[in-house]
Amino acid sequence: MREPGHISRAGAMNYMPSGRPGRPRPLSGRAAPLAALLAAALASSAAAQEEYQLPGKVNIAWNRLYDYEEVTQLCRDLAAAHPELLRMESIGKSVQGRDMWALTLNVEASGPHNGKPAMYIDANIHGNEAQGTEVVLYSIWYLTKGYGKIDTLTRLMDRAAFYFVPMVNPDGRAYWFDAPNTHSSSRGGQKPTDNDGDGLFDEDPPNDLDGDGRLLQMRRVDANGDWRESPDDPRIMVRVDPESKGRFTRYTRLWFEGIDDDGDGRINEDGPGGYDTNRNWPADWQPEFIQGGSGDFPLSLPESKAIADFVLARPNIAAVQSYHNSGGMILRGPGAQYVEYPREDIRVYDRIGKRGEAILPFYKYMIIWKDLYTVHGGTVNWTAEELGVISFTNELWSGSQYYAREERADEKQRMDFNDYLLFGQAFVPWKKFDHPTYGEIEIGGWVKMSGRVPPSFHLEELCHRNFAFTMYHAEQVPLIELTGVEVAPLGGDLKRIRVDVQNRRLIPTTTAQGALRKYGPRDYIEIGGPSLRVLAGGTLENRYTAPFEFVEHTPQRIWLDRGVPGEGRVTAQWLVSGGGEATIRFSGPRARDVEIKTTVANGSQ
Repeated sequence: MREPGHISRAGAMNYMPSGRPGRPRPLSGRAAPLAALLAAALASSAAAQEEYQLPGKVNIAWNRLYDYEEVTQLCRDLAAAHPELLRMESIGKSVQGRDMWALTLNVEASGPHNGKPAMYIDANIHGNEAQGTEVVLYSIWYLTKGYGKIDTLTRLMDRAAFYFVPMVNPDGRAYWFDAPNTHSSSRGGQKPTDNDGDGLFDEDPPNDLDGDGRLLQMRRVDANGDWRESPDDPRIMVRVDPESKGRFTRYTRLWFEGIDDDGDGRINEDGPGGYDTNRNWPADWQPEFIQGGSGDFPLSLPESKAIADFVLARPNIAAVQSYHNSGGMILRGPGAQYVEYPREDIRVYDRIGKRGEAILPFYKYMIIWKDLYTVHGGTVNWTAEELGVISFTNELWSGSQYYAREERADEKQRMDFNDYLLFGQAFVPWKKFDHPTYGEIEIGGWVKMSGRVPPSFHLEELCHRNFAFTMYHAEQVPLIELTGVEVAPLGGDLKRIRVDVQNRRLIPTTTAQGALRKYGPRDYIEIGGPSLRVLAGGTLENRYTAPFEFVEHTPQRIWLDRGVPGEGRVTAQWLVSGGGEATIRFSGPRARDVEIKTTVANGSQ
């Protein structure tokens, strides 16, 4: 059981020629400079090590996965250790009544979380896609221990907030950890579902036939079978080549362990659950006969509804990241070929996605429907296409990473990796079993902690690299400055005031898709002063040559329906009379409010 507490930090050992610990003897003469140099080198080495290995207040091992209860406790430990940064809350209950935990990370000293641009990060919407939860935990852990110590992260946390949901599908995660499973089972939630249309619910699940706590593959000797043992390794099954010569045994692969529980002639066709929370969102939602697992209607599932309510209550969210597995992908929408993303938004996605390919070796930046498959009603499609938020899904772990090669590891290479690096722990050799339907079969194959999840010694690197990519994404949330204030007399008591609203980051305050959807409160810039009368206001496409676009009402406040572009600016202009101090203020949901003061001379010039 882990308890919160400071990690003790041992100082550098005193150098002793004898190697014995204790108080060093004083040195004199020519030895003194050597001692000074050595002490300086040791101090420098310790400082350099500390720079990259910052102590944290909560001890977490990053070479293992954690079940639902352990994740809950780690979240509590982190929140208790960092009350000035973290707030933990339940945002709803799953189908089986488990809490869906959310953690808000915000530096209260620099302002409330809802007054800053924010990033929403979640994981484990599919129960078997486990390691995303560890990436979310790692992100919280690293940010909290880095605040005040790592300048780039400190500046980011001072100006932005983060919302984390480590387990979107707590029921699926719990079942994947606690019950016999494969690397692919327990994907959906655990609401009883009639998957085979026979009027019964979850009546024909997989069965752990040999009682070893695992669900493995079944195979049966069959003279007409399409499979055989590989000539290179009898553990590996390969397709029978019609041109094969010599004697060999043919097999039929029977998928994973199970029996015909309901007597309908099929095996494992109606296991636990059956819905897919990642198909239950309003963006291009389709009914079950088009998109399996989509549920009765958009947001009909308690998990998706809880998150939608959470996100919609926070219009300051300017970036979204979701973690899945596997395949080594940095995915953006659309999920289906029903919508085109605006050119301006694609520019943002491409910049972030291409940077991600550098941060994440063996990952590819891809479009969901075009490069993977069609998804109707996906989470990041809802946040991107309905809300206009720049959103990515990372598919964690690539088969290319087994041996750090461009090509993905084939079955023989995976088996070598199992033998020489994992010492045989990922594969169970075939053994005979008397099946009630098939007679004598063999059971064996890959365990659930293989294939889709990384080997334990790869996990920390996976966490850190994906965290680093997400922080690059977060760093691009809008950063607004007011610059170029100009007050010019126009004759009589009339003056012209201009200001540039400058966005120093890549993500616009309102994306082009967000402007099309008209989601959330609008940005505005306004001017005011106790002795100032605003006669007209509007924007300039070009500060020096473009015509003045007047607003029709309330000229002191200019609404910016299209926001402020990424790495761009909007020029505002007012015609005023009067004088004295004037305050110019920008306000928007996805950027911090900023203001600047200027003095307007009274009378004619």
